[in-house]
Amino acid sequence: GAYSNKSDENTGVIAMIDLLIKDLDKEMTEAETEEKNAQADYQATMSDAADKRAQDSNSLTEKDSSKADLETALQGHGESKKATVSELMATDKYISSLHAECDWLLQYFEVRKQARA
Repeated sequence: GAYSNKSDENTGVIAMIDLLIKDLDKEMTEAETEEKNAQADYQATMSDAADKRAQDSNSLTEKDSSKADLETALQGHGESKKATVSELMATDKYISSLHAECDWLLQYFEVRKQARA
């Protein structure tokens, strides 16, 4: 009888240890799976970030190029405006001289008409 009690106690302890081993194996498997998933998520995030950086870099390069083109065009338009303003001033001066000549002709028209007659 003394041996049968010890045997029953040992069977209970061994069953508990087996249960602990199974639980530990299950938790280890779950932890490994979670780690694999987390690593895959991390790699996907890093890949997405690298793609975004590349796109942003390309976009910045395009915008810099566009800005340089626009600045060149702006400088050209500025020079064109300067030339046009000079031409306008010369035209205004010419119109003013014509206006003065016409005023003089109108003012002395009658006097000259009488002198001719």
